[in-house]
Amino acid sequence: MKELSTPLASWTLSSATSPWLSSTAIVLAGSAFVAVCSHVALPLWFTPVPLTLQPFAVLLLGLLVAPRLAAVTLCTYLAEGALGLPVFAPGLTFTGGMAHLFGPTGGYLLAYPAAAMLISFLWRRTSGGFSSALASAAIGNLVILICGALWLAAFTHVPVRSAITLAVVPFLPGDALKVVAAAALASGFRRMRRHDA
Repeated sequence: MKELSTPLASWTLSSATSPWLSSTAIVLAGSAFVAVCSHVALPLWFTPVPLTLQPFAVLLLGLLVAPRLAAVTLCTYLAEGALGLPVFAPGLTFTGGMAHLFGPTGGYLLAYPAAAMLISFLWRRTSGGFSSALASAAIGNLVILICGALWLAAFTHVPVRSAITLAVVPFLPGDALKVVAAAALASGFRRMRRHDA
């Protein structure tokens, strides 16, 4: 009896832990991807907000993984940054850890988990085509920009209109390209999976 139960127990443990290990790998890989993209950055002299690939990574993760997993991945990324790991984009402030997280760009960063979760939620309720991926990513990107502008307005005590001029308008052309690129990659990946299935 003991010989029969041991392989069964081993199989049960393996089947129970496999999804957990897979999710953990996705979270760690996803947070690393955002960190790498954050360092593809161009500081701008007229605003404390640098031009980075971070939003692209957030949009793509939102389209590729389930809502809860997307939120956990971005929360993990923020936790890594709060602990002082060099995962945030360099900017004019040159701060790290909690000081960076709650600095002038904190609104963008803190919006990432909600934006990724929203993108994932929206796209999974559509046909999964390019146009729906584009719309979902655009809505998520808008959430990031609005939160970033409102945070910057509160942080710097400037009118919301001025914050929008500094934190939204200069990034619209680049963000449009990021939205299109993320939607194209995600919809192409989904088509490949359907074809292989």
